[in-house]
Amino acid sequence: MYTRDNPSPEYLEMVRMYETMHEEGEQSAGKSGKDTFPGKMLINHAADIRAMITHTGARSILDYGAGKGLAYQQSDIRVTPQLTADSIQSYWGVDDIRCYDPGYEPFSTLPDQQYDGVISTDVLEHITEPDVPWIIEEMFSYARRFVFANVACFPAVKNLPNGQNAHCTLHPPEWWAGLVHGIAMRHTDISYRLVMSTKTGARKKMGLSKKRRTVYHTVERLL
Repeated sequence: MYTRDNPSPEYLEMVRMYETMHEEGEQSAGKSGKDTFPGKMLINHAADIRAMITHTGARSILDYGAGKGLAYQQSDIRVTPQLTADSIQSYWGVDDIRCYDPGYEPFSTLPDQQYDGVISTDVLEHITEPDVPWIIEEMFSYARRFVFANVACFPAVKNLPNGQNAHCTLHPPEWWAGLVHGIAMRHTDISYRLVMSTKTGARKKMGLSKKRRTVYHTVERLL
């Protein structure tokens, strides 16, 4: 079994590739380093995370796999069609937000304390499969009150520098739900919500496709 102290060789190589992409960008798509993994997709999950914060009374958040964390620097954020917030932090009403991302040097230092909530958005499917269990275990170990994660169960539109699809661990929702449940059972005092997304409809082929729709599957344990 791989661990934080003994990760797989594939994990170490993956982190090196993400370090390169954060610096040099996604060259095949013509994106600069500044525009690669900015961390703005967090906004899509802000309302779900706020619900967990409200339910648990959390006051501090660890964003595990935050990318560049640019969502936290934005103002006048449209978090729902009906609501604009001054900032993510004011919308959540928390005192402290810590960003961690091993592939982005400013956030690469591993946290040395627990936080009320641990969130991970658009991250786990990017982790090499042998290392996913210890990553999720680590997320739970950092949490005092809740863990929130979302997972895409379909290929990414981008590839890594070695040509591999960026979503390197692809499984149906049932696989992810079973894995997280098994780990959560070792942390019975922690609430969690896992949101998994799948795509319906045919993939684009020869310039033609039916409209694809994203379907969300949620499993949770609220204490």
